Amino acid sequence: MIEINGEKIVLTEVTDQDIDTLYYWKYEDKQQEAKKWNGPYTPEEEITKEMYRQNWNHDIFPHVPSSLVIRCDGKAIGYVGCYWVDKNTNWLETGIVIYDFNYWNGGYGTQAYKLWIDYLFKVTDIHRLGMSTWSGNIRMIKVAAKLGMKEEARIREARIINGEFFDAIKMGILRREWK
Repeated sequence: MIEINGEKIVLTEVTDQDIDTLYYWKYEDKQQEAKKWNGPYTPEEEITKEMYRQNWNHDIFPHVPSSLVIRCDGKAIGYVGCYWVDKNTNWLETGIVIYDFNYWNGGYGTQAYKLWIDYLFKVTDIHRLGMSTWSGNIRMIKVAAKLGMKEEARIREARIINGEFFDAIKMGILRREWK
């Protein structure tokens, strides 16, 4: 069982209880605060809890899961994840979401994302890691920059949120820059 400990959070593999908690935050929570920041421009169809559970059951590399749960105070508050952009150039896209807004603005996301990036570079031979967001998600852009990611692309007015245009932002970091 993978367990990566930080000062504030722990990253672990998902449990059945985590699936229930994360499913609640993603699909059943009435406030849906995280969706206002985490890709609000992409309509998301609700899936069953069983389908959600099945989505967690794959590795990005042998014995390297594509996602880990962020735990704080003994409970799941979000997750970090990744997916392939291009296996030929050894490029993964990464992301993070903290659903529980009680853990926003306290450094939890920065620490979780840093531990995730560090883990991916340590246990794989990945060449580059990237992330995508929108220009209104200032917190994510600041976290990525704080961890050394560089803005690599800005696609002007490519996202519409609440009837207003925003830029799509792509940021990334190379293995040699992380070291």
